[in-house]
Amino acid sequence: MKRIESTWLVAAIGVAGWTAFSQLRPLASAEAPHETSAHAAAVAPADAMRRLKEGNERFVNEKATTARHDASRREEIAKGQHPFAVVLGCADSRVPPEVVFDQGLGDLFVIRVAGEVAPPEVIGSIEYAVEHLGCRTVIVLGHERCGAVEAALGAPAGSSTEGNLDKLISEILPAIEQIDRKSPDALDAAVRANAKAVAKTIVSRSKMLGDLSHKGDVEIIPARYDLDTGQVEFLEQAGGASRDGR
Repeated sequence: MKRIESTWLVAAIGVAGWTAFSQLRPLASAEAPHETSAHAAAVAPADAMRRLKEGNERFVNEKATTARHDASRREEIAKGQHPFAVVLGCADSRVPPEVVFDQGLGDLFVIRVAGEVAPPEVIGSIEYAVEHLGCRTVIVLGHERCGAVEAALGAPAGSSTEGNLDKLISEILPAIEQIDRKSPDALDAAVRANAKAVAKTIVSRSKMLGDLSHKGDVEIIPARYDLDTGQVEFLEQAGGASRDGR
């Protein structure tokens, strides 16, 4: 008798467990981030640019908000991420994109590396954000008085690239080779040239991003952050279309 009761108990637990599992599976599947839902919720470049410009204006005017940094926002994005733009920025501690553009948790897909250079690992990260998260706007954010760009300006011609820092600087050198290094504004000119060159590099080194950019499905826009004012100036797109400053 005990053996029969035990068998029925195991069976009952098995049925109950399977019922609970089958009820949870659709919910988990619906909540999991996937390409289709990400693209369905994609933010058009024009809207993304508006949000970035408005956020930067709030930051400059000291009207930044922290509304999307709270526990409810953490709970919301724990289920999946849907950033509306990618920002490739310098690793400089003074230029955190979420702060500069006054955005909350999960709003931006941020990649940071000194000199905002774009080796394969960085481009692969951008491709991921575009293909799997639905991002359609990529900002290459350079900044005033960038140390990495300054180091590249000061690098002697034909210098070796043995160390890791040298390799990073070598990524910047082609972008600034036309800069007059004796000019008073050489560094700022180099910062702008580097941001534009990196945007073009992203297009040329990635077939996927290049195709999407040429079709107008993705916009890759270089920009310059002013350390003194906090203002972001948007430059020319990688495809050549001009931006009216801010």
